[in-house]
Amino acid sequence: MSAASGTGSSALAHSQHRASIVPLRGGVPFDQVFTNMDYNGGPVMPSSTDYMLMWSPGGVGAYPAGYISGLKRYFTDLAHDSGGVQNTDSVSAQYADLTGAHSRYAVTFGGILVDKDPYPAAECPVNNPVVDCLTDPQIQQELVNFVTSHGFKADLSHEYFLLTPPHVETCFTSDPTTNFGGCSAGIVPFNTLAAFCAYHQNTSLSQFLIYANDPFVPGNPACDDGNHPNGIADGELSGGLSHEHNESITDPIPNDAWTNGAGAQQGEEVGDQCDGQMGTALGTAPDGAAYNQVINSHFYWYQEEWSNTGHACLQRLSPASTTPSATFKVKKGSGLTLNFDASGSIGSPGFVLYVWQFNDVFAAQTVEQSTPKISHTFPSAGSYSIGLTVFAIDGSSAGTGAIVTTGHSGFTNGFTFSPSHPRSGHTIHFSGLATVSAQPVLTYFWDFGDGATGSGASPRHTYAAAGTYKVTLVMFSGVGSAFPGDGAGPIVQRTITVS
Repeated sequence: MSAASGTGSSALAHSQHRASIVPLRGGVPFDQVFTNMDYNGGPVMPSSTDYMLMWSPGGVGAYPAGYISGLKRYFTDLAHDSGGVQNTDSVSAQYADLTGAHSRYAVTFGGILVDKDPYPAAECPVNNPVVDCLTDPQIQQELVNFVTSHGFKADLSHEYFLLTPPHVETCFTSDPTTNFGGCSAGIVPFNTLAAFCAYHQNTSLSQFLIYANDPFVPGNPACDDGNHPNGIADGELSGGLSHEHNESITDPIPNDAWTNGAGAQQGEEVGDQCDGQMGTALGTAPDGAAYNQVINSHFYWYQEEWSNTGHACLQRLSPASTTPSATFKVKKGSGLTLNFDASGSIGSPGFVLYVWQFNDVFAAQTVEQSTPKISHTFPSAGSYSIGLTVFAIDGSSAGTGAIVTTGHSGFTNGFTFSPSHPRSGHTIHFSGLATVSAQPVLTYFWDFGDGATGSGASPRHTYAAAGTYKVTLVMFSGVGSAFPGDGAGPIVQRTITVS
């Protein structure tokens, strides 16, 4: 889901958090009007190395039999069929970002990680049968500490799925005046307004990290429908894990890549719009449970994902033979107005729809029109991350975006570097923007194009060999809700030549 981005749905949870939350079953009605995903200028995950991170001071014995092994088999099976069109991950492979990277079905299972660190002091309700409660800031801090101390990678191709034992619950904040900011479905007392089954997001600390929080939900009817062809682990898959996996690939920084940009479901992601929709059962497993996915010859049961192509929730999708292309130019107008022209974009013969996201005010809805030119007046001077989606008649889509600055024509470089003609073996100084979309940048993620990554606003890097490198920067200034507009997380890329 978006906001944070998660499984389980809740107006309060959407209004207060970056994470993408999986809604509770039977929550928000399905939006029949504004359905397709729109592009907002942020990154997708071109591949996904997934880790199961079991945070349990008591070790793996705290989990029920079959839970860990079942989820391990799911990730292993998903990797085995990687690149195919047999399951829902093939639906998510249609989305790309402005760098040309696609959210391909390219999955690797990184393995099971066990974190036996003690839980910090609970800052949210611990009432029987709950044995501990973790806030999202506590989770972020532990994940960063664990990943960095063990030398694991933190980038746009690695994700950590946090799986805590039964009755270890999660709330977003320690502030009871905000109903603890939204809590997991097993919290006591239970409040459906702020409950979630799972969520995904990125850290807002100095270390950039993509993660999903999947509290134990098998057996909880608010998240698990009880149909388990693959055993107890299916309760976690249908309760949110597969949902979050696909949303992470298509929108790893919630509401900054592909998300619904307008209407009642504004801010929802590919999983949210299909929450609880399983499609057609393919058969019956030996235990009598229905299954709708066959992965590496094993039976599974979990939700469909949203497809712009065809405007529908789908179990699988073969790639389209042709897709639109998106491009635009920008010229300064008077005052705070900028003029945009997407005439160079290509859609279906005789039809194309242009959808703009200007990310300049809270809850900013997209602007949809059939003509390629548009003018927009920003609320204050500065640099803004914007997105453009071009739709063909069948719903197939292409996205692009840029950082633009009021009073200036053309695009704004997201970062500078010096010297302008760098040499191998010499230090290069990089500097990212301090503010994007009227919000200070909280987290910087740098990929220097030679396998090295960095953080911070002004990192230094030395290339060992001469060559041409693509330097990628993601600047996260905070979305703060399920709606685009309050801050941004744009991806920018520049090519530099090192002599």
